[in-house]
Amino acid sequence: MRIVIRCAAVLTISWVFVLLAWTQASTTAERQLFAAANQARRAQGLPALRWDEALATAARRHALQMAKHGAAQHVFAGEATLPSRATQAGCHFYSLSENVVQGASVEAVYNEFLRSPNHRANLLDADIDSIGVGVAERDGQLFVVEDFSKAKQQVTR
Repeated sequence: MRIVIRCAAVLTISWVFVLLAWTQASTTAERQLFAAANQARRAQGLPALRWDEALATAARRHALQMAKHGAAQHVFAGEATLPSRATQAGCHFYSLSENVVQGASVEAVYNEFLRSPNHRANLLDADIDSIGVGVAERDGQLFVVEDFSKAKQQVTR
């Protein structure tokens, strides 16, 4: 019985370390893409985007769905739409847009966003002010979601 408990404990601890390493790698990629987005905007004379944790939560959840399905899509059968995902994550917005892509590295993903006219237009939209980025990895591929918004400021009373 003790051997089973020790084995279970070792496996649990191993999974914790794997999850921490994965989370750290994903967070690093998210921050790199956030910085790259603002660099691209500055190069065009646009204001920097602010990080929105609610948008990032929605983006992370969708990135995990993309990794699970092994495909980059804006919505999967049975999944909520972007506005619903953002609202469920606690985001308050006037408008939303989204970039999704699958790639081998942060650099490849960033270059794809800049090469694609639709992705580039979302990234350089002068009306947006906020971003959340989500990254999930599967089989050496990054599944990346960039969610953008024109944020609705909350009134506190």
